[in-house]
Amino acid sequence: MASNAHHLVIMGISGSGKTTIASLLSRKLGWTYAEADEFHSVENIGKMTEGTALTDEDRWPWLTSIQEWMTSKTGQSESTIVTCSALKRTYRNVLTQADGDVRFVHLLGDVELIRERMKTRSGHFMPESLLPSQVSTLEPLQAGEPGMTINNTGTPDEVTDHILSEFGLHPRG
Repeated sequence: MASNAHHLVIMGISGSGKTTIASLLSRKLGWTYAEADEFHSVENIGKMTEGTALTDEDRWPWLTSIQEWMTSKTGQSESTIVTCSALKRTYRNVLTQADGDVRFVHLLGDVELIRERMKTRSGHFMPESLLPSQVSTLEPLQAGEPGMTINNTGTPDEVTDHILSEFGLHPRG
């Protein structure tokens, strides 16, 4: 389906700053925003809360529901921003099946700083104990994948302005 809808998937390990950057991009662009965590099943949330890493089988329905959400927004001529760990290329391949232009922003950060952030944040089900499994599972963006990698250093405004510039996107008036 040809469409002018765009989808930015802000990816990276838990605690890398996806929510901060995605919400700021959403405000600047006026695009619809969703957290991938909202698409998890009750069972997946329970596993992660208990400190059990998800398997690929746990993730396929979750990824498909995100992809279907992006496609539904394309059908409404809406561009989107979604946070999603998207740790493996096979996971990202599911997301790129959404209608519209799907691109990834891989946020990088110092793992020890992320660990400290995770210890102090509240209201999130992902425990700091799962960080090593996320780090070991992560496959960085590879040649041929649509997107960019950026160190999440500097202010959130500086990071989002760099992303906007890299993709040639312009904040709404």
